[in-house]
Amino acid sequence: MQNPLLAPFKTVDGTAPFSLIKEEHFIPAFDHAISLAKENIKKIETSSEEPSFKNVIVDLEHCSDLLGQISSIFFNLNSAETNDEIQKIAQEVSPKLSGLRNDILLNQGIFEKVKSIYNQKDTLGLDIEDAKLLEKTYSDFALNGAELNEELKGQLREVDLELSKLSLTFGENVLAATNAYAMIVEKEEELAGLPDAVKEAAAMSAKEKGMEGKWVFTLQYPSYIPFMTYAENEKLRKELFFAFGSRCFDGHDNDNQEIVKQLVSFRNKKAKLLGFDNYADYILEKRMATSPNAVVEFLNDLQEKARPAAEAEVEDVIAYAKANGATTVNRWDWAFWSEKLKKEKFAIDDEALKPYFKLENVLNGVFEVANRLYDLNFTPRNDIDKYHKDVMTYEVTDYNGRHISIFYADFFPRVGKRGGAWMTSFRGQSITGDSEKRPHVSIVCNFTKPTETKPSLLTFNEVTTLFHEFGHALHGMLAEGKYESLTGTSVYWDFVELPSQVLENWCYERETLDLFAKHYETGEAIPQEFIDKIKASSTFLEGYQTLRQVSFGLLDMKYHQLADGKVVDVATFEKEAMKPTSIDQLGKVEGTNMSVAFSHIFQGGYAAGYYSYKWAEVLDADAFELFKQKGIFDKETANSFKENVLSRGGIEDPMVLYKRFRGQEPKVDALLRRAGLLK
Repeated sequence: MQNPLLAPFKTVDGTAPFSLIKEEHFIPAFDHAISLAKENIKKIETSSEEPSFKNVIVDLEHCSDLLGQISSIFFNLNSAETNDEIQKIAQEVSPKLSGLRNDILLNQGIFEKVKSIYNQKDTLGLDIEDAKLLEKTYSDFALNGAELNEELKGQLREVDLELSKLSLTFGENVLAATNAYAMIVEKEEELAGLPDAVKEAAAMSAKEKGMEGKWVFTLQYPSYIPFMTYAENEKLRKELFFAFGSRCFDGHDNDNQEIVKQLVSFRNKKAKLLGFDNYADYILEKRMATSPNAVVEFLNDLQEKARPAAEAEVEDVIAYAKANGATTVNRWDWAFWSEKLKKEKFAIDDEALKPYFKLENVLNGVFEVANRLYDLNFTPRNDIDKYHKDVMTYEVTDYNGRHISIFYADFFPRVGKRGGAWMTSFRGQSITGDSEKRPHVSIVCNFTKPTETKPSLLTFNEVTTLFHEFGHALHGMLAEGKYESLTGTSVYWDFVELPSQVLENWCYERETLDLFAKHYETGEAIPQEFIDKIKASSTFLEGYQTLRQVSFGLLDMKYHQLADGKVVDVATFEKEAMKPTSIDQLGKVEGTNMSVAFSHIFQGGYAAGYYSYKWAEVLDADAFELFKQKGIFDKETANSFKENVLSRGGIEDPMVLYKRFRGQEPKVDALLRRAGLLK
């Protein structure tokens, strides 16, 4: 059988031939690629040649190229277009991949060769990239157990195997629990307060499920968030809130409480085996923040500055709600009354803004921003294969017509797609000899789908989400370097959010909004008064939101700083961990739990790293102040950001890169000023 995953991709720029790939191709392809990688490892280990940078370090970089290509296709599908068969394959393949990684990093013979080259690093005449690759390779071995004895290496293999399985199961449970729930509404009067577009989407959802004449609301964000924000029916808000908050926390098939306990325990075991006090110490060895104490101090400092504003904001919302007939304000009432107060305070209405944010226009707008800043052009390519009909595909070129990247955009929710928004890549950038591979980058979101009468109209929050993910995409697209493991988004985890978060700033600027914010029916540009209101309301509840993000960061650190890795009860642990950041008037709701669906830290790569969102906000606020001083489309500033940040990936230390762009270390005051927390 011809396996399309193993044959050369005879497609546009070697893009993945999705239409040819079937589920049955993956296991044979993985097995072949793993076998090939093992052969390459064996050659490096047994070679009688004198160990050199080229025959050890560079060959290690490329020893599993085919496997990397197959893995990126498969695991991206497992996130964006999964099914039972793909999830089953993931459970079978992940332990094999974990085993291979350990075959490399625990191989004593190879490590001795790496070590001998590392010890000569100052005499080899390496350039900056080669030196960084050598340092990274040595560090990867040293930090992953290469110097352990055989017994401890065996234990580490078992721990890594369990972690790979548990993380997958956690994600599968969240997706299954999200998809399993639907709130069916039969009477239109129960939908009072909901915008017509939201009702129409719910009716369309019901029709798709064979329940025409009814309305279906789900736990997908485009359904959940508008209902919680606008529905006047408190009883139904409460029902939906509990359904969302109790996902994976109900003792049924998709319950994640034991999974959380085991993940925390096995991560702690791994850290201890590798000589660290806890998992946070291990993770932060390769972060800008450097230590758990530095992270906790950073978060506590933000908490101290945000708390007075947060408490005042909560008081304001509660007072407003009570003045307008509410007797109590519960968690399920928060979004509803906050939105009403925001609308009254700033005369701004997200629903009134949405007609100016037609998805296609916003996408063209972000393309134009990329063109003005970085001279990039985006050309639709209908000849690029894709994994779902909703996916849009583009070729990216620069002002000289040079091919820069392939770009995929996947915007709407569906059963096989996990929630949230993310950027990923199907291929990174690298140079081998005279041959360069340019990146294949994708952004995946969950925006409101078009209905029979309306196109996809975004909330302003969704506009900033699109810009955020596109910022990550630019980081991937503009990569320039020799080694894929050092280019694009292969940077310290607390630096990776800078390119994404800084781009959000452009959404608030008149110059940017003029490019795309036009009424989808009349073509009228967004009125200046609306822009003024967007800006004025941008710091609304900022103290509360900051405290909320800090609470998630501290919860993450609490789990991963445990000395023994033991969580007796997930609900109790979470409650205690979040108590310092809680606000009394909005207490914890029994029967709900965040940890069991906290995919960032238990499925994604943010374990002991959730703080990085706020960390990178300091960088992005400080960086954007320079753009504001020089002009938001100033070419010199944009070129400096491109050359020193976006194109350099992980080739140099992130603070070195940042200071080269900014001329100084970042200052937290810039973030506090933007957030309205510094008077």
